[in-house]
Amino acid sequence: MMLFVEYPKCTTCQKAKKWLTENGIAFEDRNIKEENPTYEELAEWYRKSGLPLKKFFNTSGLLYKSMELKDKLPSMTEDEMLHLLASDGMLVKRPIAVDGDTVLVGFREEAWSALK
Repeated sequence: MMLFVEYPKCTTCQKAKKWLTENGIAFEDRNIKEENPTYEELAEWYRKSGLPLKKFFNTSGLLYKSMELKDKLPSMTEDEMLHLLASDGMLVKRPIAVDGDTVLVGFREEAWSALK
């Protein structure tokens, strides 16, 4: 079953959840604020996604901005970035859909259509 990692107050997450339900896609729901992804999960998802690691950061979030990560990320190692992401779910871009070897970060309907 697909894992759907979300923050319930996030409107993009709400849209994605509605889309999954309307398309009959079964999923296990995880609140990122209550159960942050682990370092190991993030490392695996990063590897499977094929995306640059910076795409896993919630760049519009208050925590990202207050920590001035825009300036700090370029000089950080992947290991440091993964540990930082694992430290607080509010740093992680959401929603995340994990279905086998498919990992989608953020919600774009055309990309998520591959889940059908």
